[in-house]
Amino acid sequence: MKLFVTSAGVVLAVTGIVKVVSGLGNSKILATVDPILGIMFGKVMLTVGVLEILIALVCLLSKWQRFALPSVAWISTSFLVYRLCLWWIGWHRPCSCLGNFTDALHIPPQVADNIMKVVLAYLLMGSYTILLMNWRQGRSVEDQG
Repeated sequence: MKLFVTSAGVVLAVTGIVKVVSGLGNSKILATVDPILGIMFGKVMLTVGVLEILIALVCLLSKWQRFALPSVAWISTSFLVYRLCLWWIGWHRPCSCLGNFTDALHIPPQVADNIMKVVLAYLLMGSYTILLMNWRQGRSVEDQG
């Protein structure tokens, strides 16, 4: 469990920092209104980036471990629901989850989208698997150390 929580914390810290930096940029996409939330992508990027950084801190600071797995499960579920809503309305563009960071690294948008899908699957499956195992064994997160 500790390895997953730490790795999730690192992943969320990196993606959160990238989103905050990208959200502060001047890319045209940032001024576009998000089709699900109805606010500009720039504000979405900043808000989600800050949330990811906060959850990363929860994962990486041992005194907050009891909140780590539920937090990772919550944010990854939120990302899944958001992606499903985009699919439902017919939004078939690659997710701009990492803003213009992928442009700076010359990573095609579809490749970045696929990477983020794998990251999402890792966070979802890892958090829910460990939560389910703990529940089945009758152990709390505090018992895991």
